[in-house]
Amino acid sequence: MTDADRLAEFEARIARGEKIEAGDWMPLDYRQAALKLIQMHAQSELMGCLPEREWIARAPGLRRKLALTAKVQDECGHAQLILRVAEDLGAPLHRTREAMMEDLIAGKAKYHNVFHYPVPAWADVGVIAWLVDGAAVITQGALVDCSYGPYGRILERICAEEAVHIRHGEDIILSLASGDAAHRLELQEALNRWWRPLLHFFGPPDELSHAAPLYRYGMRKQTNEELRQKFLGRAVPQIRAVGLELPDPAPHWDGTQWVYGDPGWDEWRAVINGQGPKSAERLGLRRLTWEEGRWIREAVSGGAIAA
Repeated sequence: MTDADRLAEFEARIARGEKIEAGDWMPLDYRQAALKLIQMHAQSELMGCLPEREWIARAPGLRRKLALTAKVQDECGHAQLILRVAEDLGAPLHRTREAMMEDLIAGKAKYHNVFHYPVPAWADVGVIAWLVDGAAVITQGALVDCSYGPYGRILERICAEEAVHIRHGEDIILSLASGDAAHRLELQEALNRWWRPLLHFFGPPDELSHAAPLYRYGMRKQTNEELRQKFLGRAVPQIRAVGLELPDPAPHWDGTQWVYGDPGWDEWRAVINGQGPKSAERLGLRRLTWEEGRWIREAVSGGAIAA
């Protein structure tokens, strides 16, 4: 069978809605595009542990500390699960888990924009779990039915756990919203800080030309703007329901779609390229933990030098 025949059969499988498995033949552009997407997701989960980790010791009360610890543990577990999927997909390209981690700590790999920002107040922790994780569930839920079977299956579990994280965030938000004026002000200021990064979360609306293989082969079926519209449709009523004001310029429904102000895509591009407020600090911490854990990885793999 020629490569052209294999490609035709592969595209026919996609058209029939069949799932591609790790050991199946696949065109190189599919493998590379899927690997890039999955690797970024894994590294975003890993870097996403750090903003909330900063608040574990400072969370108000033992119950909040335990809940936040469990959430951070979940995110670490998600990263490991997704890295395993990425590693299997990248094996023919010699893309090991170690190589992916080296790319991350060297600043060569991108991760989600929201994890480059500071978390100055407890209310920010609530907004992250409530709205950032809410945005993540929308993007990940849209990928559950993707053409790459191992990724779609692991996303079912991850989305279920992320739904619990959203409930955790809602609990924090409702507690603050029902508090005194100082608590409500803290919450409003946190929402104001995170609104633009949340609009950036889904990426710019003109991404189709840069992600053509993902759409061609059924890895993605909804555009960035379609996902952002879905997020606004869920988030705006919830924000208003707890008595918060939408940051200016507030989005509005024009009868067809949500209309919002210019999110400032230059900021998004700078942030995802490692120029965010916390980019250097968090990558430095991830680099430190990677190096400090090297002896454990070597011992487990049998590569440690006897003392």
